[in-house]
Amino acid sequence: MEYGSKVKIFDRNLKRRQSCMANAPKDPLLDAVAENLLDRLEDCKKSFPTALCVGVSLESVRRLSRGRGGIARLILMDSSHDTVKLCEKAELESPSNDIAMSFVVVDEESLPVKESSVDLIISSLGLHWANDLPGVMIQSRLALMPEGLFLAAILGGETLRELRIACTVAQMEREGGISPRMSPLAQVRDAGNLLTRAGFSLPGVDVDEYTVALEVIEHLRSMGETNALLQRSTILNRETALATAAIYESMFAEEDGTVPLTFQVIYMTGWREHHSQQRAKSRGSATVSFSGIQKHFGGGDDSAPPR
Repeated sequence: MEYGSKVKIFDRNLKRRQSCMANAPKDPLLDAVAENLLDRLEDCKKSFPTALCVGVSLESVRRLSRGRGGIARLILMDSSHDTVKLCEKAELESPSNDIAMSFVVVDEESLPVKESSVDLIISSLGLHWANDLPGVMIQSRLALMPEGLFLAAILGGETLRELRIACTVAQMEREGGISPRMSPLAQVRDAGNLLTRAGFSLPGVDVDEYTVALEVIEHLRSMGETNALLQRSTILNRETALATAAIYESMFAEEDGTVPLTFQVIYMTGWREHHSQQRAKSRGSATVSFSGIQKHFGGGDDSAPPR
């Protein structure tokens, strides 16, 4: 399935290099998000023999997917050669005896997957870097078998709000204006629209927030989550950087001296259409009126005085 984005927001080559330089195979945040995402399989009576994982958190999904969802074969894909090799090495050192693993280096914006070939697609913190997110989700739906499940977690618009505020204030003070230092992220209301637009049935969206107290820039680099905008500024003024750090600490530092960093994670769930799924009745097909329901339960007493 070949899709291509006409609008280029992110530098995919830079993002690939950032992923290669990331050094957080067991990052607590990546593990927490993957764990929360995979927990949704516990609520499904259906099993998913063939699963595909695309995006950043391959190693977290590889370790945490064991014994879940009836997965017998797991295909791990990422555009970063180093990320895939790191995951493959970890599998050799700690094999998943009950799951057959495959490792593929490919850009998730053009999934080389046959239509109706997998039961489950998982993406944990990777799709927010896609230039054509609706296109990737449509490809995912087509790759799923009927009644196949799509599970995704993306960073939401409230992510790094402390850093965004501090950076904006510092730039206004030191440079008299602002430049795009951080990537645009989806809002919660956008997630449901994306699932519907991609054609998924029974769409579900929920949100969670994680606060970590670590070295901000170092943590983002270790996750491979630093700025990859095509229109980014490649120079950061030293005075602006120092001002950002000072403002961040003065506005958000805790009493114990730690500096919090907030990540908003949006979880999306969608199914490929199947005749067994629940469907809404067509408009006008109701056989009982609301007034009839009120009268039946004693709420339609016409003798009651008006308020």
